[in-house]
Amino acid sequence: MRRSDELDLARRALRGRDLVVFSNDWDGDPLSKVHIMRILSRENRILWVNSIGNRAPKANAHDVKRIFDKLGRFTEGVREVEPNLHVLSPLAIPFYGSELVRGANRRLLRLQVLRAMKKLGFDKPISWSFLPASAPVSGTLGEEFVIYHCVDEFSAFSDTNGRHIAELEERLLKRADLCITSAERLRENKARVNPRTVLVRHGTDFSHFVKACEPATVIPADIARLPKPIIGFFGLVADWVDQEALIATARAHPEGSVVIIGKTTPDCDDSALRAEPNIHMLGRKPYADLPGYSKAFDVALMPFKVSELTLNANPLKVREYLASGLPVVSTDLPEVRKVGLCKIAKDTEDFVRKVDECLADKPGPSRERAERIFSESWDARVDEIRHHVGAALMADGKSL
Repeated sequence: MRRSDELDLARRALRGRDLVVFSNDWDGDPLSKVHIMRILSRENRILWVNSIGNRAPKANAHDVKRIFDKLGRFTEGVREVEPNLHVLSPLAIPFYGSELVRGANRRLLRLQVLRAMKKLGFDKPISWSFLPASAPVSGTLGEEFVIYHCVDEFSAFSDTNGRHIAELEERLLKRADLCITSAERLRENKARVNPRTVLVRHGTDFSHFVKACEPATVIPADIARLPKPIIGFFGLVADWVDQEALIATARAHPEGSVVIIGKTTPDCDDSALRAEPNIHMLGRKPYADLPGYSKAFDVALMPFKVSELTLNANPLKVREYLASGLPVVSTDLPEVRKVGLCKIAKDTEDFVRKVDECLADKPGPSRERAERIFSESWDARVDEIRHHVGAALMADGKSL
């Protein structure tokens, strides 16, 4: 068989399948998992199982609201949100430190997923997990194949019990027939447990974000009236965000505006940001509106602290900024370096200097700049995934 025929057969192996996907909650801004599964749902049926969590809930308003939201979605049962894409919101007890609770969760979650599979007529599915918390169930659903798709170093999140998440992840890695990672450092780490580990980096929703370069795209009123230059960031404001870099940038440009689009996590203190007169925190905005906000940016920022968490990260927003045609300044992270299209800052002072360089050289969206990221579409990335999954299925004699 020719190499091209082998590649085509491998890609065709991930078509007409039933996929049970354990991931973040479906509702919300599209993360990498949503982009991937939307494309795969064109040729496969998908049961998306909403998050069962990586941490125990806290007694705060955010977590209480989330619990009630989950209870409400649970009562809806399995709902079809898009053609071939069905969402299940299961109930689970998120206290992973107890083996007793893990056992109860395994039985409860397994029962709910099996019931949903029966309702949809799923048989011998592929289970595809984006979360270590699915470890007690993955491989117990009569699957033909188990995939762990790792996009973060979950044990490094500050609001989780790192040791227990690491134990769950190791169990999942040992059970998985294939592990897909989004960063080279993740691939190296996970391959120590599962040698069948591959790297598929994030893609970008190019056709969506390139609208920032189009004359017809409207800039929203709440950013259009702000003083220029506008130096922007969108995403979660969490403990991994370098607030010092944002504040230093704002103070270096008192004539302009630093704009932050996104919500602040409950455990993150953003009072220092709010105290700066020219830092404007506009809150979370609909995904559909992000190209309009990007159109208003002169420079986009990726200010993450360097830590074990971020060294393993492949920030999706970098490719979204680039698809918007924006110049990007980032802290020094391996996966951002590999993109090769951003200015990399070594410290806070250098971060401000790199912003100034961008402002002096073609600030704002540029179609020519956007085209440099055109080839890194989500369709291209899913084609890579099809190849890896198909090759593994073929190697196991499960491709037909």
